[in-house]
Amino acid sequence: MYMRVWDIVKIAKDPNESRPLILCEYSHAMGNSCGNIHEYWEAIDNIFGLQGGFIWEWVDQALLKDNGNGSKYWAYGGDFGDSPNDLNFCLNGITWPDRTPHPTLHEVKYVYQPIKVYLRESTVKIKNTNFYETTEGLVFEWAVLGDGCELGCGILSLPVIEPQSSYDIEWKSGPWYPLGASSDAEEIFLTITTKLLHSKRWVEAGHVVSSTQVQLPSKRDIVPHIIKTKDDVLSTEILGDNIIISQSKLWEITFNTKTGSLDSWKVEGVPIMKNGLFPCFWRAPTDNDKGGGPSSYQAKWKAACIDEIVFLTESCSIQNKTDNVVKIAVVYLGFIKGEDGTLDESKKASALFKVDMLYTIHASGDIVIESNVKPSSGLPPLPRVGVEFHLEKSVDQVKWYGRGPFECYPDRKAAAHVGVYEQSIEGMHVPYIVPGESGGRADVRWVTFQNKDGCGIYASTYGKSPPMQLNASYFSTAELDRAVRNEELIKGDTI
Repeated sequence: MYMRVWDIVKIAKDPNESRPLILCEYSHAMGNSCGNIHEYWEAIDNIFGLQGGFIWEWVDQALLKDNGNGSKYWAYGGDFGDSPNDLNFCLNGITWPDRTPHPTLHEVKYVYQPIKVYLRESTVKIKNTNFYETTEGLVFEWAVLGDGCELGCGILSLPVIEPQSSYDIEWKSGPWYPLGASSDAEEIFLTITTKLLHSKRWVEAGHVVSSTQVQLPSKRDIVPHIIKTKDDVLSTEILGDNIIISQSKLWEITFNTKTGSLDSWKVEGVPIMKNGLFPCFWRAPTDNDKGGGPSSYQAKWKAACIDEIVFLTESCSIQNKTDNVVKIAVVYLGFIKGEDGTLDESKKASALFKVDMLYTIHASGDIVIESNVKPSSGLPPLPRVGVEFHLEKSVDQVKWYGRGPFECYPDRKAAAHVGVYEQSIEGMHVPYIVPGESGGRADVRWVTFQNKDGCGIYASTYGKSPPMQLNASYFSTAELDRAVRNEELIKGDTI
C-alpha cells in the first residue's frame, strides 16, 4: 500500500511478473487531500498489469451534534465524552458525512471516467475504456474557448465506439476548428463532454459521464504582458516614513519605508488594499501534513519556526524615478518572532530568509513586482513560496482566468477546466470539518477583486512567469491553523 508511481510501474514492467497489481490503498482522503492521483491513473490506464487501487475512504464519519445554541456541527472523536479516541481520524472521506462531495471527488471522477480524450499531434483521440459497454447510449458535446471565453459549442457526431476501442478525429477537421482558427485568442481550449441519453435506475438523462479539456494550438503565440507607457506624470512625495505615489485623482499608493509595506492603495479615492505586500512562506497545514508525528511536514515546519517568521526591512528606498515610472527596492529579512524589530549585523546572520523585492510603478497604475528569495540552507521543504496581502472587505467579488470553478491545487487539478470564473470570497471557502489550507485555485493567469460598484484591482502574471496559485479568504493562515472545527473560525478585518 501507498507505493510510489515509479514502484508500481517497475513491478508491472518486470518480465518475470505476470500477476495484476492492485493497490489495496494508495490515497488518503483526509481533509484537503488526494493530490497526485492523476499520475497513478496515467500509469494504470497505459501500462498492462496495473489494475487499479483503493482510496481511504468514501465518507467523513462524523455525526451531527447540537452545540447548545440551536445550531449543529459535525462531531468526531472526543466530542461524546469518549476516551481514549482518535480525534478526527474518522474524517477520511471524499464526501462530507451528508454525502456532499469534497472538491477531491471531482478529481476522482475525472481519473475514473470511462471515456478518455487525448490530443495527439494531428488528432483528437476518443477512447472508450469500458470493457462491455459501447458509446451508443451517450451524447458527445463539444465547446471551444478562447482565452477563457466560449467561442462556440455543439453536438459531436460520432460512430458508436466499441469497448476498449477508440476513434480519431483530425482536429483541423472538427467543427471547432474554424472558430479557433479565426480567433485572436492566445489560448484555445477544447472541451469534450459525454452525457447519458436516457435515464437509468440510478441517474437521470443528461448525467455527465466524462468531461475532458485539451489545449489546441492557436494561431497566435502568447505575448508577455506589456505595460503601455503613459504621458501622465506621477506625483511622488516623501512624508516622514512614507513614500506616497499618485496619478492625479485616479489612484494613490503609500509605502512605509520602516516596514517595507505597501500600506495603502486607493483607486478613485476608494480604499482597496492595506497591509501588504509581504513575502509568505507559510500556510495552514492540511490533515495529511500532520500525519507521521515528529517526522510529519507540520512538525518539521514548526520545528523550523516557519509559522513564526516576521519580516523586518533592511532597506526600502526609491531606486529610480522618472516622470512616468518609479522603482522602489525593498530588502526583507525573515526572523523568528520575538525579535525586537531592529536590525544589526549580528542579527542578519540568523535570518531564515532574505527577500529582494523590486516594485516598478507605472503612471498607468500598473505595478510590476519582481522577487528574489534566498532561504536558509537548513530549512525543510517550504510549505509555500509567495506573497500575502490584505484587501478591504468591500472588494469581495473575485473573477479569475484559470482553473476552476472548484478548489484545485498544482497536484490536484486535472478535473478543473481552464476558464473565466466568478465567485464571492465567501464562496471561495471550503468548509472542511477540521480547517486547514483550502480554497485554492490553480494556474491562474489573471484575477480581479472588485466591490459592488466595479472598483478594485487586477493582478496577472507578467513576462514569462508561470500561472499563479490563488487563495482568497476571510480567514488568515494563522486562524486556519488555530481552529479545530470550521465553526470555530473567526473572520478577520480584511480579505
